[in-house]
Amino acid sequence: MKSTAQALPATAADLPAPNRWGNRIFEGMTMLSVVILGVCFVCAAYVLVEGAWLAIHTYGWSFLTSQQWNPVTENFGALPFIFGTVVSAAIALLIAVPLSIGTAIFLTDLAPLWMRQPLTSVIEMLAAVPSVIWGLWGLFVLMPWLHDHPYTWLNKHFGSIPIFGGPIEGSGSCIMSAGIIVAIMILPIVTSVSREILRAVPDLQREAAYGLGATRWEVTRIAVLSYARRGLLGAAVLGLGRALGETMAVTMVVGNSPKIHASLLQPGWTLASVIANQFGEASDDLQRSVLFEIGLVLVGVTIVVNIGALILIKSIETPGTRRA
Repeated sequence: MKSTAQALPATAADLPAPNRWGNRIFEGMTMLSVVILGVCFVCAAYVLVEGAWLAIHTYGWSFLTSQQWNPVTENFGALPFIFGTVVSAAIALLIAVPLSIGTAIFLTDLAPLWMRQPLTSVIEMLAAVPSVIWGLWGLFVLMPWLHDHPYTWLNKHFGSIPIFGGPIEGSGSCIMSAGIIVAIMILPIVTSVSREILRAVPDLQREAAYGLGATRWEVTRIAVLSYARRGLLGAAVLGLGRALGETMAVTMVVGNSPKIHASLLQPGWTLASVIANQFGEASDDLQRSVLFEIGLVLVGVTIVVNIGALILIKSIETPGTRRA
């Protein structure tokens, strides 16, 4: 019987030669993928800058601060759309982030094991629903209910407060409706990311807190949330990136008014919805160029937000046991 030493190759020369062609092909394919993505981004940025150049040259920085929007007189300003985008996204985050983090905590630390995977699958399926479907549901189901109950009640009892004052649109179209529908849309995304971040918290954190006599709530608050707060902030920023760029659902419910209103119950417009609404009706080169510039502003904001979110999420990655 041959010994183990005799069965092993005597020298490195006896080992099978590595498949260098396979390695080179694999490296080349991955590099090609990166190059293609980079070229697509550069091409898209070039098209936006080229299309927006006439508006940039005509209006300069005043385009971002003007409230005028009149295609007849060629007075264009993006401030009402920036305002509508920021306010609707802020409303969405105020609603979605607490609900998402609460759901993620339940799925990670509180729910029975048999319940976690089915609930997670349902949440992931909600994220796959097309935005136009959410828009139709919001237009025909959510907005009439909001108009008849919450909006009417808020306007009646708190109408003296500017954010709830003014006449209410009969259809319920307003910035508040846009914020609510976007909140529903980003809930699954923020929940899924938050759940992964909470699962990345080492079990040693929880065990140490339990060993010191902490209650379940204290363990969640001190050992889990304090450890994962930067990553949860990254999840919220990712949700913000989605909220800023949402188009079809917001277009259906926001009301499409190029004015800045103090009341959240008044119609408005966002950067994405104005492009969707008016690009096909642009009557001249200047108006079309203005819409290109709005798209350029939106892309720039979204890129900055997502880069910040990725940096924050990477900062939470630590070695440790992941929970089921």
